[in-house]
Amino acid sequence: MNTLPTTLNDWLAGLEAMHPKAIDMGLERVQQVKQAMGLEFACPVIIVGGTNGKGSTCAMLESILLRAGYRVGLYTSPHLLVFNERMRVNGQSATDAELIDAFNKIEQARAEVSLSYFEFTTLAAMQLFADAGLDAVIFEVGLGGRLDAVNVLDADVAIVTSVDIDHTEYLGDTREKIGYEKAGIFRNGKTAICGDPVPPVSLVDHAEKIGADLWLFNRDFNYSGDRQQWNFSGRGHRRNALAYPGLRGANQLLNASSVLAALEALRMRLPVGAQEVRTGLALVELAGRFQVLPGRPPVILDVAHNPHAAATLAQNLDNMGFHSYTYAVFGAMQDKDIDGIIAHLKDRVDHWCVTDLPLPRAASAGDIAEKLRQAYSEPDTEHTIETFVSPADAFANALSRAGENDRIAVFGSFLTVAGVMEFRHTVLH
Repeated sequence: MNTLPTTLNDWLAGLEAMHPKAIDMGLERVQQVKQAMGLEFACPVIIVGGTNGKGSTCAMLESILLRAGYRVGLYTSPHLLVFNERMRVNGQSATDAELIDAFNKIEQARAEVSLSYFEFTTLAAMQLFADAGLDAVIFEVGLGGRLDAVNVLDADVAIVTSVDIDHTEYLGDTREKIGYEKAGIFRNGKTAICGDPVPPVSLVDHAEKIGADLWLFNRDFNYSGDRQQWNFSGRGHRRNALAYPGLRGANQLLNASSVLAALEALRMRLPVGAQEVRTGLALVELAGRFQVLPGRPPVILDVAHNPHAAATLAQNLDNMGFHSYTYAVFGAMQDKDIDGIIAHLKDRVDHWCVTDLPLPRAASAGDIAEKLRQAYSEPDTEHTIETFVSPADAFANALSRAGENDRIAVFGSFLTVAGVMEFRHTVLH
């Protein structure tokens, strides 16, 4: 670039147009610029790859380590709302100014080296974390592993959460081919964790060939539990009476087990107590990632406040099995894509309890109700839409109408979920 951009949006637009290929696998370019910038970490480096579960694993690691008092950097992708979410220092997203400063430093160092959007942003995360002086850094692999830009770092602990068929044009069309690509983040003499219960032979063979210290699920670590709590067992360490991780879903105990295996491997450098693990998992739960509360009717808390998150919520609702009717308690900020959220969920919800929220920038319940009426064909006798002045009132109404074979989904703004949690706490205590 001849003239450096002065805003983050201009920078990102420039990065998208800078490199001839959106995805350009390989490490030579990014390694060259990394060396020119002198980017190295003295603190433990954790790299998380895998087909599914990377984001959940990263979130649990970050939450537990922050609770233990460590200064933590987290790099993930893609983002949901704004680019800044990809880079977090101590739980806070990077500011525009911090990102622009990192981009400027990369631009000065790269000379004639052409970098893809992802390569540029990965180097920016490394620069941001190096400037912050952290106790631990967590990097999520973007695509594959072996040739992903993140892999210019040498991981002290590398986690492969799962291996499945995805991105076949880059990684191959079998689990064995993909497993080999994922295993590329493993290092000689360093901890390599695989949370997949049926790891590809290629992954195991590669780890052994390079001399990585391979931890396999069901061989080196595992979990057990009942409906109330679960236990982790590692090579030489147990953690008992753990709360279920808040990031609900079919494979979250596998992800959580990989997290605790990683913490066991790092226990001499990053000691973490039992209470910090419990609280860290509980803090992740506060994010309301498909948090299913016990009892009948079941209540689902989910801070799905954009179409991407709403699509995931819809899929998780489909996976729950049959329920006679679904009640929704929904409130959102007026700057959100409310129509997009509704589009993903209107076929899953029978009765809408729409709420005002205590912020000036919140969308009014009346406005949301009107968008819902437009989304359904008129006249519509199968769906009901009612408005309320608070999440507590909306939830109380849903609770009074729902039968034990129904379910109540509370979603949208964090204020929606928080309002219902406060109401339940008051009523139950």
